[in-house]
Amino acid sequence: MSRVAVALLLVAASLGAGCSRHDDNAYQGYVEGEYVYLGSSQAGKLTQLPVMRGQTVKADTPLFALDAVDETAALQQAQQQLAAARSQLADIETGKRAPEVAVNRAQLAQAVANAHKASLQLTRDEAQFSAGGISKGQLDDSRANADATAAQVRELTSQVDVAHLPGRSQQIAAQQAQVAAAEAVVTQAQWKVDQKRVNAPADGLVYDTLYRIGEWVSAGSPVVQMLPPQNIKVRFFAPEAIVGGLAPGRDVTIHCDGCAADVPAKITYVSKEAEYTPPVIYSNENRAKLVFMIEAHPAVADATKLHPGQPVAVVLK
Repeated sequence: MSRVAVALLLVAASLGAGCSRHDDNAYQGYVEGEYVYLGSSQAGKLTQLPVMRGQTVKADTPLFALDAVDETAALQQAQQQLAAARSQLADIETGKRAPEVAVNRAQLAQAVANAHKASLQLTRDEAQFSAGGISKGQLDDSRANADATAAQVRELTSQVDVAHLPGRSQQIAAQQAQVAAAEAVVTQAQWKVDQKRVNAPADGLVYDTLYRIGEWVSAGSPVVQMLPPQNIKVRFFAPEAIVGGLAPGRDVTIHCDGCAADVPAKITYVSKEAEYTPPVIYSNENRAKLVFMIEAHPAVADATKLHPGQPVAVVLK
């Protein structure tokens, strides 16, 4: 509070002293609220505003929502990309599918049969060649065919073995990184969707609403102004002569016109800087005009009995 404001406050208090309670330990002050301004980190059109000013709400009560068509679509796209990345990883880790392995096994069985046939033919041709029944060229052809079919058996046997193996470690690591990246995109997209709906962070009073449904809200612009009861406090000013005996934790009583009963509170802050009221040049003669700003908080259950801007008298205990 500025020096002029302090001066006006104390002057008004002195003028009203005749109609207020008198106590040597009573000091004039006022109620102040530390408001919470709630907005979204994302821009959008205001589509829902289920609360109105003056309404008391509980924590997690929906306060407002912004249009989230683009953000929801982006989330769905990210989720589909994540599902595809996970499927590719599973495919790499498990190797070929069972039908593909069955094809390899059938090809191997055919190759084994051909190799067996070629081996029998080679045996007969070798006997015929020894008897002079076939030429050397025919025997060479039979031997080459037996070697080729045997090599094909070895090749297909290796293919069946490979079909049961997972992908190479480098391929798996690369795909795992793709999955992690897709998960991060989903998390980011979900966060943006969640930012389009704002709930009350605590119990409190909806002090004001700053937009109407259908209006465009810029990113970071507050839509609802809330006042949680724990953010209500009293400020009063104590003279320099007694401030040394004041410390956080000391009990005080708050009196206000129209209150059914005095409200207990505790001092939570004592200013380290002095103020003058009215502004004067400091000297020993006007030292009594030196005051310090003090803050006190009532209990949360009692805070709603007080209203920001309300003048009060604070009595030291």
